[in-house]
Amino acid sequence: MIDLTKIFQSADWKKEKHVPVIEVPPKVKKGENFRVTVSVGKEITHPNTTEHHITWIDAYFHAEGAKFPHHLGRFEFLAHGSSTEGPNTSTVYTHPETTFVFKTDKPGIVFAFSYCNIHGLWSNSQELKVE
Repeated sequence: MIDLTKIFQSADWKKEKHVPVIEVPPKVKKGENFRVTVSVGKEITHPNTTEHHITWIDAYFHAEGAKFPHHLGRFEFLAHGSSTEGPNTSTVYTHPETTFVFKTDKPGIVFAFSYCNIHGLWSNSQELKVE
């Protein structure tokens, strides 16, 4: 059986363009909606061409004391410059960034995973404080 933790790569997002960057408020209020932004290529831009692009970002929240995390969403990026005329012939390129809203009564960890069609799976996490 494969150890799934070995297929995810991680690094400092300021030095590696594939790592998802998770932006959460420093503290959120219990039970109130708040915004989370997850992006890839914040410090070092990811190419996002037909040949080399981020396909999706998955986001999860693992509440303190919970056995399993909650899947918050999958965000797909489908326009990478291709058209019927070939690779990189379109003027439409998606940028791998998404913002979503959720609420919780518990602190925990927000996890994000991104998938590059060439460089595989990448992960990052960010603590969420609740008052």
